[in-house]
Amino acid sequence: MTRYYSHGKLLISGEYLILEGAIGLAVPTVQGQDLVVEETDTGRLQWESVDENEKTWFNAEFDLEDFELLSHSGDERVGEQLQRILRTARKMNSRFLITSEGCHVRTALEFSRNWGLGSSSTLVNNIAKWADRNPFRLLFDSFGGSGYDIACANSEKPLFYRLEGKHPKAYQVDFDPPFKKNLFFVYLNVKQSSKASIAQFQEVQDFDDQTLDHISAISKELVRCGNQNDFNLLLEEHERIIGSVLGETPIQQRYFEDFSGQIKSLGAWGGDFMLVSTETDPRDYFSKKGYKTVIPYSKMVL
Repeated sequence: MTRYYSHGKLLISGEYLILEGAIGLAVPTVQGQDLVVEETDTGRLQWESVDENEKTWFNAEFDLEDFELLSHSGDERVGEQLQRILRTARKMNSRFLITSEGCHVRTALEFSRNWGLGSSSTLVNNIAKWADRNPFRLLFDSFGGSGYDIACANSEKPLFYRLEGKHPKAYQVDFDPPFKKNLFFVYLNVKQSSKASIAQFQEVQDFDDQTLDHISAISKELVRCGNQNDFNLLLEEHERIIGSVLGETPIQQRYFEDFSGQIKSLGAWGGDFMLVSTETDPRDYFSKKGYKTVIPYSKMVL
């Protein structure tokens, strides 16, 4: 039996513009996903995926010759995506599972699939480890994206991430705000498609090199900042810039104008989590508005 493990991710700054070379601040999450491989003599690759409650949500069998999907229970699109990753891994490593007499794979998430913490990226990273190949290349050739989530999957600390051309660069940083007890992550009850959001961004994007430099500077200042009021101003400025790039109104102005503190969208705007910075416990406020998942910073970030 062999086990592989990857951390989940959150992008604190740089969303969208990280694709264009801006520096983003990203954090690995406490919860992640593991993948356990057991050899069998079935002649097939048997796949089982379970959620954070140990409930199986997808089953499949693949032929080992070319990963033809032989059977499945659950969303067929999941099987097709998994097939694409496995075939890409085989192209990268021609010996990947080529001599296997069969195996059973079980993947287990530690967070909800709806949360957008990296159910796909942690899977890609684990399969790359299994195939002994570069996880960034496997991601780029199968799913696409910036790759910051792969950097988080393999990190034990927050990091700066940027793309230099098509080359990912990640640098671990000491991001440990002294006011982190006043930081929370609130789930917006909507799982956002990163691929769809990126496509939308590429249609409406409106920025220049100065915008990229401004976002990079904010990312760096967030790490250095030791004062919560200054931190909030940086979040507000970041929201203003990204809102201008996307032609959208920041989420706090749209839905939470009466909130005492600062709110920032994370990742793809309009879904998944938002970062909340406030000196008062925000759980009652958001619960009354229908947002029940409010997680303190220290319980989310590794």
